[in-house]
Amino acid sequence: MAGVSVHNLVKNFGTVKVLQDVSFQAEDGEFIALVGPSGCGKSTLLRSIAGLETVQGGSIRIGDREVNNLDPKERDAAMVFQNYALYPHMTVRQNMAFSLKLHGGKPLEIVERVTEAAKILGLEPYLERYPRQLSGGQRQRVAMGRAIVRKPSVFLFDEPLSNLDAALRVQMRAEIRSLHKRIGVTSIYVTHDQIEAMTMADKIVVLQGGKVQQVGHPLDLYDWPCNIFVATFIGSPAMNIIPVSESNGKLITQDGHVLAASKREMNQKFNLGIRPEHVVISPSGKRGTIPAIVEVVESTGNMSFLTCSVTDQLINVTTTGRLAAKQGESIGLSLPLERIHLFDTETGMRV
Repeated sequence: MAGVSVHNLVKNFGTVKVLQDVSFQAEDGEFIALVGPSGCGKSTLLRSIAGLETVQGGSIRIGDREVNNLDPKERDAAMVFQNYALYPHMTVRQNMAFSLKLHGGKPLEIVERVTEAAKILGLEPYLERYPRQLSGGQRQRVAMGRAIVRKPSVFLFDEPLSNLDAALRVQMRAEIRSLHKRIGVTSIYVTHDQIEAMTMADKIVVLQGGKVQQVGHPLDLYDWPCNIFVATFIGSPAMNIIPVSESNGKLITQDGHVLAASKREMNQKFNLGIRPEHVVISPSGKRGTIPAIVEVVESTGNMSFLTCSVTDQLINVTTTGRLAAKQGESIGLSLPLERIHLFDTETGMRV
């Protein structure tokens, strides 16, 4: 096993800068998630680590080796692709054994490794079936089994669950996390689904525009986002952002509603952020609240989601249980001072 270190990585496609001075560290045995919007460079970063893309600058180290100039097969990293990449004319057993045979593995060792991986992944009943005879979840297990038999130092996952339905994604992410704990191999996992990242990863790397925005434990990113991008990207529903001004020791909305007492006496403009679950619903007209109109009410049974309008601003509210609020109803909203985040209007950085 080995850790992965990426330092000041640069990758360009012609004149397009895809990765700009990207750096992060995956300790030995860690599960790292790379997240960000489409086109942010996360899959390119993973492919660069795998050796499927040539970088223009920086370094990639797997264990104590710099691997920039090594072929993919020499990097000791196994990749699990989004589309499974199984050979349709081979059985499950043959698919899982193929890479070992290609590298001259001994027949007995190949049988032992395939049998062990099939047992771990629950694939023993399917070893003689072909990919077309399997469900999406079973095919993804085969793809993971093909990686496991190699016993690599690093696993690389490129959005492996994106082709599965919602229920199966939940099941498979639990299985992947369980597999990681059992095997203990350093894993780097690309996903567009922040729920996957939050529930599976030891550490998250947030990317935007080819740059690392923040690296940290999932809950640290949720509770202490370093900038407005991370604040709104991590969390669902997204953090509410409200333009405010700080004047005479108070935070005031653009339409003059006092939100809270400020910790400073400065006169300055900010973007105020607050998570939907931290917004407090009060009766309409209660002193110290912001008057709002309920626009949308959604319930999942154990949770209620409201979209409320405050003048021209929409504010999302999340509460536990079932809320009796109705569309068009007037309510009051309050924003507890200890729950708010302030971001600079120019840089977007947390202040």
